[in-house]
Amino acid sequence: MHPASTEAQLDATFAALADPTRRAILARLAKGDASVRELAAPFAMSQPAISKHLKVLERAGLVRGGHDAQRRPRMLEARPLSEATQWLEGYRQFWEARFEKLDGVLAELKLRAEQRQPTKGKGRRK
Repeated sequence: MHPASTEAQLDATFAALADPTRRAILARLAKGDASVRELAAPFAMSQPAISKHLKVLERAGLVRGGHDAQRRPRMLEARPLSEATQWLEGYRQFWEARFEKLDGVLAELKLRAEQRQPTKGKGRRK
């Protein structure tokens, strides 16, 4: 994928994921295909409102429509999520390395503090 198209895909993916309703729709579709009516059921909003959310998800490539006799189920398209995960993975590695350094600094500080404290019974009179 060309870097500019990758950036555009990431922008669309993260914009689509920014809304909690759309994230809930994706979570539902991760369990299996569903119609607009089925997707709208748990929400206090109309089917047209759910359809607008689905259009955003479809433009981002996260959802695709299908045909099943009289039903038009929506399906999760995981590729854009995989690309977003790969992008985020670089930052996870960055933070993991930072936390490992911090763990080392904290261990060194703890060791120094323990070395400065006198042990019980030494140098003290009762």
